[in-house]
Amino acid sequence: MKTSLYYCMAAAFVAASFVESGHALAEVDLAKSSITAISKQMNVPVEGVFKKFSAHISFDPAKPAEGTAQLTVDVGSYDLGDASYDSQVIGKVWFDAKTYPTATFVSSSIAAVGGNRYNVTGKLTIKGKTESVVVPVTLTQRDNMQSLDGTLPIKRLHFGIGTGEWRDTSIVADDVAIKFHIVATKF
Repeated sequence: MKTSLYYCMAAAFVAASFVESGHALAEVDLAKSSITAISKQMNVPVEGVFKKFSAHISFDPAKPAEGTAQLTVDVGSYDLGDASYDSQVIGKVWFDAKTYPTATFVSSSIAAVGGNRYNVTGKLTIKGKTESVVVPVTLTQRDNMQSLDGTLPIKRLHFGIGTGEWRDTSIVADDVAIKFHIVATKF
């Protein structure tokens, strides 16, 4: 069973958290953006893409402490590249998309950590379970575009992802790396 769906959304939440400057939204270029989750099934890396999310963000790199982020991910938009795996992952045993159609990230603080790097602290809610997370984000600005990159490690079992026999971490690892690259118009 491929489980990266659950972890992609965490990355989507954080990566999209910088898409509004002041009070005007920056436009995210979804064709150039990507959010992937890498988990391991029987010690073999499995990567999937989470394709739909929205963000309501206020962020000024000169005043990061004043920034806020609220993100929502449509968990039914997950793509492992195989329809049968996709339907299993959004099912009740894993993500339970019928009961929990969205996942959210709401920031509580954004802090500069040097150079073009920021830590975004907030609450990540997946499958009705909420955890505090700190997401490292690197901002790159070029011409009228900017990109946000980072990796968020999470534990799938903290969110109740993989019930019954799938709680066995010898089959599907508990550790998941959520990687994101978000491209948007400049703040």
